Amino acid sequence: MGYLFTSESVSEGHPDKVADQISDAVLDNLLAYDPESKVACETLVTTGQVVVAGEVKSNAYVDLQEIARETINKIGYTKSAYKFDGESCGVLNAIHEQSGDINRGVEREDPDEQGAGDQGMMFGYATNETENCMPLSLDLSHRILRVLADIRREGKVMTYIRPNGKEVTYLRPDAKSQVTIEYGEDGKPLRVHTIVVSTQHDEFVGVDNGQQTADNGLWAKTQEEADKMMLERIREDVINILIPRVIAEIGDEKIGALFKEGITYHVNPTGKFVIGGPHGDTGLRVVRLLWTLTGAREHMVVVPSRAKTPARSTARLLMRHVTLLRTSWWQVWRMRCWCS
Repeated sequence: MGYLFTSESVSEGHPDKVADQISDAVLDNLLAYDPESKVACETLVTTGQVVVAGEVKSNAYVDLQEIARETINKIGYTKSAYKFDGESCGVLNAIHEQSGDINRGVEREDPDEQGAGDQGMMFGYATNETENCMPLSLDLSHRILRVLADIRREGKVMTYIRPNGKEVTYLRPDAKSQVTIEYGEDGKPLRVHTIVVSTQHDEFVGVDNGQQTADNGLWAKTQEEADKMMLERIREDVINILIPRVIAEIGDEKIGALFKEGITYHVNPTGKFVIGGPHGDTGLRVVRLLWTLTGAREHMVVVPSRAKTPARSTARLLMRHVTLLRTSWWQVWRMRCWCS
């Protein structure tokens, strides 16, 4: 009996992912200046505000505000219209020193005898469906958002013309994707069944109420009509611009052939997605159990002494090797613990 399998991914501008990247950047900077740093960094983002908290033991000093703002700007939150941007948001530093009770279980005279400040049970997963050992549906969900981000930064397509004549992209940083694959009785993928793309966007169709603004290049008589026009344009661009480019960049004819006629598309299913990012939804750097179960790279922003980090990475590594032993085409790569 055949079945459907679905995976979801979020973009770099998703509130939780914004928090992830700020915590990542703090960790990377501390380790760059002091490889012996002990770091557990949590980040919360909301309208106009970033809160960074956690425990750190390090001989290095880093400018946390600068790191947070640089990360936010790099993601693409650079306009005040987003109600969250790297230049004007507040950054609250609530980092304090690591507990001595935890540290005594970590540091040893012999580095090879390093302990852990916590314990936990972790799962690892891998599959031979794709070269990166990710489930095909998850790999495609990631690809869709990576290409969407590329398109947003390039600003050449999925654009509109402002009254001042300037062509700009209507895409904003926040987005989600979801891909459903149909499998046959033999467990092999038959086709891409459903694609969901929710992307934040400018209010690029205005309502002609006699108070037209330069930000709106297209006009409608009512807000309902404007929302409909925006949705139709975004849906058309997703199907005719985004997905073909995703297929072209896959580089695997067998996977590309799964994009057959009859795919069900859900584009911005709520009908409108102007309010988004940390302004639309508070973001928190969280441990995503689901990501671990599906084998995705997880943003656990702590050093190896925190038990969840090595346990999760080891479980994932073991499952990758078990999977790779069953394939003849794979060259085993040394896995880098992304958590550092």
